[in-house]
Amino acid sequence: MYLNALEETGYSLSHRARVKSVLSSFCQWLIDEQGLLKRNPARSLELPAQQVLAPRILSKRQRIILRILVEQAEDPRGEALFALGYWAGCRVSDVAHLLVEHTHVGPKIGWLHVGHKGGKFRDIDLLNEARRPLFDYLQHGGRDPESPYLFTSQRNHRLTEAGIHHWFRALKQQANQDQWEKIADLSFHDLRHDFAHRAREAGWTLEEIAYYLGHVTKKGTPAIQTTARYIQVSREQVKEKLRRVKG
Repeated sequence: MYLNALEETGYSLSHRARVKSVLSSFCQWLIDEQGLLKRNPARSLELPAQQVLAPRILSKRQRIILRILVEQAEDPRGEALFALGYWAGCRVSDVAHLLVEHTHVGPKIGWLHVGHKGGKFRDIDLLNEARRPLFDYLQHGGRDPESPYLFTSQRNHRLTEAGIHHWFRALKQQANQDQWEKIADLSFHDLRHDFAHRAREAGWTLEEIAYYLGHVTKKGTPAIQTTARYIQVSREQVKEKLRRVKG
């Protein structure tokens, strides 16, 4: 019932899989340490199959729906959050821990110093589609001026990763029934995958995408294998290329 409720609320399949894992571990503890259960009921719970290595490529319709919802919300903070995922491919952790002093945006320029995960920081320039929402948020977003973090909330001096996921779910819930059916299972991280695909289509090399997304090894070299998983070739892409094969 709980997993069904999460699905109806809009939680992604990967999140529900993590919840199931936690439930299973707790039940196993009740068996091994407390003797309150004889079997693990979580093991009988079934979730849809998930291709671990398969990236999420948003359809044109999904992209349009999300951008419409963001625009309709008229929320400067939300527009900036979406821009960093969709137009800059930032991780949730990158966004949640982004400092004001590392955010260099103005009327014409924009770049960030990001990379909270693993302490692997990088400097990335921003498309105008990402720069403008960030600049507007800094000017009119109503953030806590006392906080060193760029994104704040009413409850905390920093908008947490859970807070960003909550915002994204709330955004999707503004969709009508037809829109909801197309975006219900999307997560904020899917924006990052989709950015990688669009960058590849724009002619970026794997090394360039790896640098921009923060896929680097401990030695500081591009982690090409990680990036390659983000931009796997799809059946639709190959089908389109088949038409170009000449005899």
